Amino acid sequence: MPHDTPLISTIVGGLVLAFIFGAFAHRLRMPPLVGYLIAGVLVGPHTPGYVADQSLAPELAEIGVILLMFGVGLHFSLKDLLSVRGIAVPGAIAQIAFATLLGWGLGAFLGWPTGGSLVFGLALSVASTVVLLKALQERRLVETERGRIAVGWLIVEDLAMVLALVLIPAAASIGGEGHAPVEPLSAGLNRLFGLDLGIGGMIAMTLVKVALFVALMLVFGRKLIPWTMHRIAHTGSRELFRLGVLAIALGVAFGAAKLFGVSLALGAFFAGMVLAESELSHRAAQESLPLRDAFAVLFFVSVGMLFDPNILIDKPLLILATIFIIVIGKSVAALLIVLAFKKPLGTALTISASLGQIGEFSFILAALGVELGLLPEEGRDLILAGAIISIILNPLLFFLCDRMRPFFESKREESAAEPAAPSADATIAQETAAPEDDDVHPTALSGHAILIGYGRVGRIVGQNLKSSGTPFLVIEDSDKRTGELKALGIETFMGNAVARETLDLANLSGARSLAIAIPNAFEACRIAEQARSVNPSILIVARAHSDAEVDELKQYGADTVIMGEREIALGMVDRLAQVHHEGVPYEDGHGPDTLISTDEPPPQRQ
Repeated sequence: MPHDTPLISTIVGGLVLAFIFGAFAHRLRMPPLVGYLIAGVLVGPHTPGYVADQSLAPELAEIGVILLMFGVGLHFSLKDLLSVRGIAVPGAIAQIAFATLLGWGLGAFLGWPTGGSLVFGLALSVASTVVLLKALQERRLVETERGRIAVGWLIVEDLAMVLALVLIPAAASIGGEGHAPVEPLSAGLNRLFGLDLGIGGMIAMTLVKVALFVALMLVFGRKLIPWTMHRIAHTGSRELFRLGVLAIALGVAFGAAKLFGVSLALGAFFAGMVLAESELSHRAAQESLPLRDAFAVLFFVSVGMLFDPNILIDKPLLILATIFIIVIGKSVAALLIVLAFKKPLGTALTISASLGQIGEFSFILAALGVELGLLPEEGRDLILAGAIISIILNPLLFFLCDRMRPFFESKREESAAEPAAPSADATIAQETAAPEDDDVHPTALSGHAILIGYGRVGRIVGQNLKSSGTPFLVIEDSDKRTGELKALGIETFMGNAVARETLDLANLSGARSLAIAIPNAFEACRIAEQARSVNPSILIVARAHSDAEVDELKQYGADTVIMGEREIALGMVDRLAQVHHEGVPYEDGHGPDTLISTDEPPPQRQ
């Protein structure tokens, strides 16, 4: 019997095409996000062939927005923001204002209403979190001064956009524009007491309700949510823990929208921010990551469905103007702002390149503007085209900045070398400029050990290597752990060890051993394979959670593979034998290649 399954066909069509084009984009060294957007264009109503359900896609995208904002909240670091607040806060505000002004000017030139032009400008002013962080991680800049300023700048932009999402619906009726939803509390006061609060009253009521929601989350949520997650964690059920994380993200977002009238995005952001203060925040981020990634993909696909590619042919000059604002206007503004704060040229170039694109917040703002009747659909198409093209151009922008930096620095050195004898001021200037060279250089170690991952297992390995005086370095992709390692004086490279460039920095050809302490067997196999091809004599030790993973890792070059469950069982048998059968030996039946245990629980088998 045939069944009509629009939900299944929409999810399957979106994910399959997103995978195909995402992989193709990755192959071309572009962010997979570009492929997701193109997949959405292909299943949208503006292109021939299969068309996904136009009513279901936005609802799936809304879940994607909730989980996306929840992830932003989980990674929100007030400490990181405060460390660079002197430049990130005023710099981001000035750059947002400048880009918004440029976007407003283009909208006004096209005859759009004031509200729509402002929404358009705001959408062009905020960079993509996903693209920016990926670009910094690929260049190992997250832990440098440039990276910290860029991330802090990004946090300020995100907070500004969260505030914009709250205020735009309340202000949508300014000047008679749009069809903003009626604010319930204002309408109730008008009905009961005949009080007409006007636009100012609506905005005030909205801010009051937001303040109540924020206060409730900070007073009760920051205690209740971590306490709940700790209680769930004590059950020992990974399934319940994962479900609890998702229930908090979706439940708080939905409750905030229904009870306080704030956006789903704001509710999810605060849920993540409150949970980020818990010790379980890292685990919560890991457990929710697969579903967050899946629905984020559907969000980008649904955004691509709205894009009409005919605008690329019909209005190329408007596309160029939009790209100019995003890539040139924003980048030049950021460059001048950073230089005005007397930061090194390398820092200014990195931040300007990082911000020369737009992404997820721009899509959310565009969708909200069209929904409220503020932004014409033409504006949304320009934003989507600008996002796709600017993300494609972003690696080129970084390349140009890297090429320009030595040229400008050589000019600066020539001008600084003109005086015959350096003055005291020049000496101070040189000392001040020295920290600009924060590029990552290859290690000078040889005959050393390379440790991949510094989680609970890697930490024990690293501590033993350090106590035994063995020269070693660590490759870690967590910002927090990298900072801890550097504070301990341990040489650390930030990045994913699967990338050949990261392994090359660790002098793989001159190392004696490689300890792969990450739990991801797929990545561990890739690392072992590359290591064996570069250094055939290196000792490779890895970890596994199953016999199949043991066999696979050995097939890809690992010498010794340690399976946690087996070693835990052997340790228990050993202790029991000491009590019940003192002196009686036991056999493990698996040979000498399975050694010490891990203290990290294996992934739950489904």
